Amino acid sequence: MLPTTPRDSDPWDDDVSREIARSAPGRSSSGFYAGAPEKEPEFGKREEHEDEEFDEEIPVAPVRRKLSVAIAGFAALLGVGLILGAQSSGPDARLSYAIVVFGVQLLYVLAFTMAVRPPAAGVVAGVCAAAGGFADWLAVRSEPASMLPLLYVTGGAFVVALVGQAIRARDRMRLRDALGGTFLIVFGVVSFALLIVLTRRPVGTQAILVCLTAAGIALLVAHLTDAVWPKPRIAAQVPRGAAGIVLGAMLGTLAAAGLGSVLVLPLTPGKGAVLGFAAAGIAGLVDLAVNYSEAGRSMAGDAPTFWVARHMQGPLGAFALSLPATYALTYFFLS
Repeated sequence: MLPTTPRDSDPWDDDVSREIARSAPGRSSSGFYAGAPEKEPEFGKREEHEDEEFDEEIPVAPVRRKLSVAIAGFAALLGVGLILGAQSSGPDARLSYAIVVFGVQLLYVLAFTMAVRPPAAGVVAGVCAAAGGFADWLAVRSEPASMLPLLYVTGGAFVVALVGQAIRARDRMRLRDALGGTFLIVFGVVSFALLIVLTRRPVGTQAILVCLTAAGIALLVAHLTDAVWPKPRIAAQVPRGAAGIVLGAMLGTLAAAGLGSVLVLPLTPGKGAVLGFAAAGIAGLVDLAVNYSEAGRSMAGDAPTFWVARHMQGPLGAFALSLPATYALTYFFLS
């Protein structure tokens, strides 16, 4: 046997392994050979960039006090007009009230068509105006007074509006995204005809008094409170305060309970409070939703709605969408 040379160290110890690893120029840290040297990982840089974007300050929308007072005044005048018209309408005087309601419906169509901006806006506005007038005529003439004919008008007008929007190719491209807005315009304008239907029911006029008073007070108090103390802010981009919305709903419910205590049966303070709570809550939420919609359009970079339509939209939508609840409570809760 040949003598073996003694080794001072293991050739695969830690130090030699490091030297072998360094001698392989294209070897990556994960153990695979790469054709190019390693690059600095990008995720750290991306996270820093995202942090910079999120750190951007969100602009706070200013609260214009005079505008809040003006909207409160419009809501109060609209509620008083609808209530007085309902109280003065009788078996031979419903046509005059229908004319008043039709004027409010035209304002609703104008405000919401300019705000929602559906495809073929002129067609949608014309269809909705015609549907509102036809719904008023049915509410005056149909026997017995019922909500069912108005549902047929709503469905028919919605279909006709969709057909009008599908005529031109550029309108068809936006048709799916505009379904909700188109239905909102049609449903709201037909809902005002429920005022006429309610005046023909035994306790409908009293229900109009209770519910529209609650809704009107809720809007009036909310906007007046925003003019004085619009805090705590609902959102930075929405010029509304939570204190006004909550206070308006509470005072509207209280006013409805007070009216329920002085009106004749079947209304009672408890039933008046239930009607008022529903009407005031819906009115406040719809009015707030209009502000959120306008803030969303502003953040998206869209052109703002014409100022008259923008400021009428909240009270008009609030009264329109509280009327179906008023009719439902009158039919199922008071009858």
